[in-house]
Amino acid sequence: MDYSGIAVIIPVLNEEQSLPLVINSLPGVGRLVVVDNGSTDRSALIAEQLGAEVVYEPHRGYGAACLEGLNHLRTTGDRPEIVVFIDGDFSDYPEQLGGLVEPILNGEADFVLGSRLLGQREQGAMPFQSRLGNRLACFLMWCLWGASYTDLGPFRAIRWASLESLRMQDRTYGWTIEMQIKAVLSDLIILEQPVDYRQRIGHSKISGTVWGSMRAGYKILFTIGKYWWMTGCVSRSSGRNCPRISSGP
Repeated sequence: MDYSGIAVIIPVLNEEQSLPLVINSLPGVGRLVVVDNGSTDRSALIAEQLGAEVVYEPHRGYGAACLEGLNHLRTTGDRPEIVVFIDGDFSDYPEQLGGLVEPILNGEADFVLGSRLLGQREQGAMPFQSRLGNRLACFLMWCLWGASYTDLGPFRAIRWASLESLRMQDRTYGWTIEMQIKAVLSDLIILEQPVDYRQRIGHSKISGTVWGSMRAGYKILFTIGKYWWMTGCVSRSSGRNCPRISSGP
């Protein structure tokens, strides 16, 4: 399969140990963009040495880093057909990228979410608070919009034109769920694929602390509430023709 039309965006914050493993495990793609989100280690230098396009976003925030990566793709070089997002901590399996992009390349989906809960998880890879928060968020999206997601996983692929139409805005923890809600509201063809997950290298910036988990949980619930209020969707029984989400093999 030809992956030359694919761009991968990796937001990083002090990932010098894990980043080489992520980059070296990825299959060959058209563009590889590493967004340094204020690292104090050698993450950016290592990314450059490994051939990545390095972009700097000093204002901390997962969404801010992803938005800067997208802006870089818009303003430099050829725009991709598909954008893949993956974390830089080596918790995901980069070699599984094909399972996310091929349904889009084959015209079967616009947005493919890598679900860690459908795949194999290393023991301890997802703390209890992370699993609980994911299940609660997915349950609320099912209640409000009929969206049968199983995860808010960071490893995901989306058609460039579809992503641009979503007009992403969130600059912090709400980035992933904003994309998922807007994908449903925009009637994108959505597919979930199982992906494996292992313990990250280094310390988690979100689920690794109680305070980080609380802030992320608040932002996710706030984002759900904001879009429920904006769209007027009250429940699955409201009669809205919400698309279903398919699970891959």
